[in-house]
Amino acid sequence: MTDMTGWSVERLHDDHSQALRVSEVLYDNKTDHQRLRVIANPTFGRVLTLDGVVQVTEADNFIYHEMLTHVPIFAHGAVKRVLIVGGGDGGMAREALRHPVDSVTMVEIDGGVVDFSKEYLPSISAGAFDDPRLDLQIADGAEFMKTTDGGFDVIIIDSTDPVGPGEVLFTDHFYGHAKRALAPGGILVTQNGVPFMQGGELTGTLRAFGTLFADAYCYLATVPTYAGGPMAFGWGTDSDARHVPLELLTDRVAQSGLDFGYYSAEVHKAAFALPGYVKKLFP
Repeated sequence: MTDMTGWSVERLHDDHSQALRVSEVLYDNKTDHQRLRVIANPTFGRVLTLDGVVQVTEADNFIYHEMLTHVPIFAHGAVKRVLIVGGGDGGMAREALRHPVDSVTMVEIDGGVVDFSKEYLPSISAGAFDDPRLDLQIADGAEFMKTTDGGFDVIIIDSTDPVGPGEVLFTDHFYGHAKRALAPGGILVTQNGVPFMQGGELTGTLRAFGTLFADAYCYLATVPTYAGGPMAFGWGTDSDARHVPLELLTDRVAQSGLDFGYYSAEVHKAAFALPGYVKKLFP
């Protein structure tokens, strides 16, 4: 929302907010599900907000998308099928499709997000929507997860915060369906907010993961426009992929020939080193 002349003020938290200077409003409209805005900011470029909450920016989106995609893919080591729930801006698909995967299925509830992202934020998807390996489905992610035949090596839950249409993606039932949709040795990763401000969100996910997976954990990355400290990503798998040796990770990254703005084998390993306040959130 815009509370001050020329500023967009986010009020996701009751007693903490952030503000971005608005140099231009490029898009402002309501879909059936939420209010979409694209503003321009001198530092972060174009910024997408949903119901006033920052979702993605041109300048720093690479951090979020790289860490939620490449950590599970490189840890797994042999990913062929990826499922993304959410991610309507196309950034997660962009990163997943940099790998030699056979297919990426993307399930987005709001087709309006995809349409205007193509028009107003084309650099985020960077052509991902035109990749023949992408299977884009405009559907409810929770319903899709109930009925899919599964067989996914990596499932990425690129959801909004647990309010409105994103709320159902944080339930025990949804995680249970996601576990069933994984192939043997598969990895489920989730967006779990900023644990300093949203600790209950992470605790709830880890509690559910603890009943479903042999390895229930999380890892961290700092994204400048997500206020309140590092962001947590939930991690669930029955494999030992979290403990893949640094040497093997380094070799996998080198063989991929990919370059990154944030991710590296060293950052991958370090992301699982958690500060005390985050460890205390484990159930």
